[in-house]
Amino acid sequence: MILFSATLLLWSCGNSTKPETQEKSETTAEEKTEVTANEQEVVTEEVSYEADGITMNGFIAYKPGEEKSKPGVLVVHEWWGHNEHARNKAKALAELGYVAIAIDMYGEGKQAAHPDDAGKFAGMVMQNIDGAKARFESALTQLKANKNVNPEKIGAIGFCFGGSVVMTMANMGMDLDAVAAFHSGVALPVMPKKGKLHTPILVCNGAEDPFVKEEQKVTFKEMMDESGVEYKYIDYPGAVHAFTNPGADEMGKKFNLPLAYNKEADEQSWNEMKMFFEKFLN
Repeated sequence: MILFSATLLLWSCGNSTKPETQEKSETTAEEKTEVTANEQEVVTEEVSYEADGITMNGFIAYKPGEEKSKPGVLVVHEWWGHNEHARNKAKALAELGYVAIAIDMYGEGKQAAHPDDAGKFAGMVMQNIDGAKARFESALTQLKANKNVNPEKIGAIGFCFGGSVVMTMANMGMDLDAVAAFHSGVALPVMPKKGKLHTPILVCNGAEDPFVKEEQKVTFKEMMDESGVEYKYIDYPGAVHAFTNPGADEMGKKFNLPLAYNKEADEQSWNEMKMFFEKFLN
């Protein structure tokens, strides 16, 4: 079971395997607006949108009351699904002055409670890359429709599976101004190619992450060099997989997987993203 779960996690971060049949969730989300009690007010909205024959639940966060439109950022969840980690990152982006949407790549807000299910859900998406693109594009349309967003300035971030998604979307030529991937695989369904990739990319990974192989890093960097697009690849010493998620320790122990939160790497990588986005989104 340990080996099987690790194999599924490895795939979800960028490698291929054949997925099992996905069961459809019956949960739905109601649209609502709430104000979070932060130092600076952030408004959050539950939204629903459709693509690839399914309904997806998104979560938008932004600061209201400013006349100037803001850059928009899509946030793509880990292989566990659209959870609090992705929503918290959307709210953190809102605090920085962006309009962020934590998107749903599985449909109807579905979350996995076990690595077997997480691998199955991630596999269903990444094996159907056209469907994945349709889901991503629908979320992008939802974000651009927000009156607070400058549709000419759009970025994306992703974690684990989500990092693979945002880089793959950039490699497919999606109109994104900057992408940041955290603890993400780099053996992607669509690799970067000269003339196809136009989006600057930041990759923040753990130097001790066993799911990202050295030869994969070499290949990725070579292809990025050939693409001619600006990018930055960082390995954080001592960090393993899922280092941005405070809940990683619990999940790692529960399923005997090499997952662990690393506060220093989390903060440093977030600061790298801030500087990267300040350069390309603002």
